[in-house]
Amino acid sequence: MTNPNLRKTIELYSTRPSEELVQFLNGLSKPSLIALCIDLLTLYFNDKNSSRLRELTTLWICGFQPNSEKLGYNGYRMDVDAGGRVDCEVKPQNTDDPRKKLNGGGSFNDYTLERFSRDLENNPIILVSGFVGGKLIYIFEFRFECLKEKLKGLLERRFPEGQRREGEYLRSAGFSFRDYKDCPSLKLAYLRDDWYSFKDYLSRDLTKYFEEFRRWKV
Repeated sequence: MTNPNLRKTIELYSTRPSEELVQFLNGLSKPSLIALCIDLLTLYFNDKNSSRLRELTTLWICGFQPNSEKLGYNGYRMDVDAGGRVDCEVKPQNTDDPRKKLNGGGSFNDYTLERFSRDLENNPIILVSGFVGGKLIYIFEFRFECLKEKLKGLLERRFPEGQRREGEYLRSAGFSFRDYKDCPSLKLAYLRDDWYSFKDYLSRDLTKYFEEFRRWKV
């Protein structure tokens, strides 16, 4: 059942003047405010219809800013060494079921040959993150070119003649950790200290990689 204070807060925010919301929040005890905040984060981090909070967390942890434009990549950062702006695309996974394990994967929805060409030219950074019940476990960072062969193969199967009619798409161009694990630009940008506590939610490939990574760090 939804926290009644959270429900009231949402209703006031969306239907009443801001003064009424402030007055209501000022009347709550500190424990009630903490519970409200935690319940709100839990609700939206696990929202199956929106990955916005998971995207923002991934961007901020890796030093990127969210892109305010509706179209384009999810985020960017200014890089002096690269000589300007570096774009990135975020692919967050979330699970709360050990039968649906995180596999370091993601997908490009409604993908096209034209977009593939643009992505190859821009070669943005891809951030693949994994969450369990809204808790961030890992973030992989690598260049788009690492997925070239995987995505090229999927597009060739969908468009065998190398062209598409208007309105035709590859609905989901999916990939997993195995498709980029040997890429030179791959790095583990974040790994939760207690990641092993969530091993039941991770694929064998990820568990093995993280175990080896920890040994390298010792």
